[in-house]
Amino acid sequence: MTNKPISPYFLAFILLTVLLSACQFPMGAGVDTPTPTLEQPPEATPTATPVPSRTLTICLGEEPNTLYPLGGPNAAARSVLEAIYDGPINVVSYNSRATILQRVPSGASGDALIESIPVQAGELIVDADGNLLPLETGLTVRPAGCRSDDCAITYDGVSPLEMDQMVVTFTMLENLVWSDGELLTAEDSLFAYNLAKDDATPGSKFLFDRTQIYEATDETHIQWWGIPGFIDPTYYTNFWAPLPRHAWEGFAVAELPQIDIAARTPVGWGPYVMEEWIPGDRLTLKKNIRYFRADENLPVFDSLVFRIVPDPNAAVSDLVAGLCDILDPTINLDGQLSLLLQMQSDKQVQALTATTNTIEWLGLGINPATYDDGYSTSPPLDRPDFFYDKRTRQAIALCLDRQKVVDTVLFGLSVVPNTYISPEHPLYNSTVAPYPYDPAQANQILEQVGWRDLDNDPLTPRQAQNVLNVPQLTPLVLNYYTSSATQRRQVSEILAQSLSQCGIGVNVVYLSYVDLYAEGGANGPLFGRSFDLAGFAMGTPSLEPPCSWYTTEQIPTAANNWVGANVTGYKNPEFDAACAWAQEHIPDEEIYREAYHLTQSIFTADLPAIPLYARVKVAAARPDMCNFDLDATANTLWNIEALDYQTTCAP
Repeated sequence: MTNKPISPYFLAFILLTVLLSACQFPMGAGVDTPTPTLEQPPEATPTATPVPSRTLTICLGEEPNTLYPLGGPNAAARSVLEAIYDGPINVVSYNSRATILQRVPSGASGDALIESIPVQAGELIVDADGNLLPLETGLTVRPAGCRSDDCAITYDGVSPLEMDQMVVTFTMLENLVWSDGELLTAEDSLFAYNLAKDDATPGSKFLFDRTQIYEATDETHIQWWGIPGFIDPTYYTNFWAPLPRHAWEGFAVAELPQIDIAARTPVGWGPYVMEEWIPGDRLTLKKNIRYFRADENLPVFDSLVFRIVPDPNAAVSDLVAGLCDILDPTINLDGQLSLLLQMQSDKQVQALTATTNTIEWLGLGINPATYDDGYSTSPPLDRPDFFYDKRTRQAIALCLDRQKVVDTVLFGLSVVPNTYISPEHPLYNSTVAPYPYDPAQANQILEQVGWRDLDNDPLTPRQAQNVLNVPQLTPLVLNYYTSSATQRRQVSEILAQSLSQCGIGVNVVYLSYVDLYAEGGANGPLFGRSFDLAGFAMGTPSLEPPCSWYTTEQIPTAANNWVGANVTGYKNPEFDAACAWAQEHIPDEEIYREAYHLTQSIFTADLPAIPLYARVKVAAARPDMCNFDLDATANTLWNIEALDYQTTCAP
C-alpha cells in the first residue's frame, strides 16, 4: 500500500494546536478564556501544465522565387506552397486523391460525361487533326461517337452534324474557409481560372483555348465544358485551385506577381499560414486554426520554419546538429547519398529516395538535321547513316551495361526501364522485349548488319561492309555528347567501356548545360540534331505517358524554330497513329490502355533512344521522423500536415 503524503495544511493545523495549548492560562484563574476559532485554508486550484509549442524545421536548397501560385514558383516555392494550400488533388503512387474535393471525377461516378451535341457552321470546334478551328465546309471532323480517322468525315456545310463534348463536374467540400476566415467557394476557383487564362499570366493557353465553359453552378460545384471534338484524357485535373477572390480581386492581373499579399503572404486554406519571410535566411509559418482538418488534430506542429541552406555539406551537418528536421530534395544531395546511407545504417538519420517520372536517356541520332533535305551520298557527304537499320540500335542497347550504372552510380536505388515510362507506371507494358546487357548477342547482330571485326580484335572499332548508307570500311565510332555533371561523367565512362566490348568506339564530349541545351541550328547539338549519341533527361509532371515525345511533329527543325522533344528525328507513322489513338481516349475506356501498350511495343522495337534509368530524388530526415516518405509522383511535402517526430516511430 502506498502512503499518501501529509498535507502541509494538516501540518500547519497540528503546529497551531500545540502552540495554543502551551499558552493557555492555568485552570481556575478566574479569567474567561475564549475558544479559538480556526479557519480552514482555501482549496488550491490545480494549474494545467502548459503544452510546449512544437516547431518543425525543413531546410531548402534554394530560396523560393515567389509564393504566387501562378507566378512560376520554383521547386523550393512549391514545397512551401504545400503548407499554405492542400491539394486540391494530390497524386500519390500514380493515384489521384481528392483533398478539398469530395472525389476525383470519373465516368463511373457520373461526374464525367461525353455528350453528343449539335454543332453549326462557324462554331469553334476541334477537327480530326486536333486543330482548333471554326466549323466550315471541307473541314475533316469526327462526328459523335467517332474517335479515329477511320470514321472521320468531311463537313459539307449543309448536313446536320453532331460531335462529342466532354462535361466534367467537380464537387468541393462544404464549409471550407480561407485562413483569414472568409468562406471559400466555387467562385474562388472560377476567379483562379480567369487569372490563369489572362494574357498577363504566363503559361500555356492550350487548355483554355479548348474550354468552352468553366462555371460555378453553386457554392460547391464547378463544371468544365470542353470545346466540341476535344477529348481530354486528363479531364479530372481540369479544376483550377481556388485563389482568394476577396483579397486579390481589386488588383490588376499583372500586379499580383509583385505585391506581397500574393507573392509573399498569400492567404490559403492549408495547414499553415505565412507569418514572416527573412530573405536569404528563413520563412516562418504558423498553424492555421481554420484548417479544414483541424478536428483531426492537424497539423501536428504549432509552427513551421523553412531554412535556406544551399550547401549540401552544411545541410547534412545541420541535420545532425538538430538545426534541420528534414532536408528537402531541393538540396542537391546526390553527392552525399553514400554518406547518408552510411549514417542511416548508424541510425543517425533517415535517408529517403524515390525514382521519378524523369528518365535519363541515351538518344541515337537517327535523322540528323542534315538529312532534312535528303540523305546525300555524293560530296559533300552527310554523316554516315549509322542507325538506319534498327538492328544496329538494338545491338547498341544490348551492349550497354545499364544495370551496372544503376548499381554503382545510383547504389541500386533506381531501375532500368524498357520503354519510355517507368516500370512503376500503371500503364507500363511489361510484355515488351527487354534488352539486358548481352555483348555476345549484340556482336552477333552487328555481324549480321554488316559491321565486321576485320582485324579480329574485339577492342578495336568494327568496320562497315555493305551497310546501307555507310561507306565501305567506315569505323563504327560514335560521338557522344552529354553534360559535364559528375553523375553523367560516371555514367558515360561505364557506357563507353561496355560499348567497347562490342567493337563500338565512343568519343565522349562533355559540354556545359548551356551549350548542350542551346537553341537548335548550328548552336546546339541536342536541339540542332547534330549528334550520334546524346545523354539527356526528360520528365513530365503528368500521369499521361508522354508518347508525343517521339512523334514526327515533335522533331525540332528550322521550320519550327528548332523546338520539339524528338531530338533523335525518329519518324514512324505507325507510332504516331498509336500515340494519337491513345490520346483520343480517356482512362475510363479499355482502349486507352491498349493504345498506350501498343506505343510502347513499337517504341521498344524501334529504339530511337535508349532509356538508361529512372532518375532518383533524395531527401533526408532526423531518425525519428514519422509519416515522411518520398514518392515517384507526389510532391515531397504533400502530407506536411501529418509529419511528426517521436521516439516511438524511430526506424
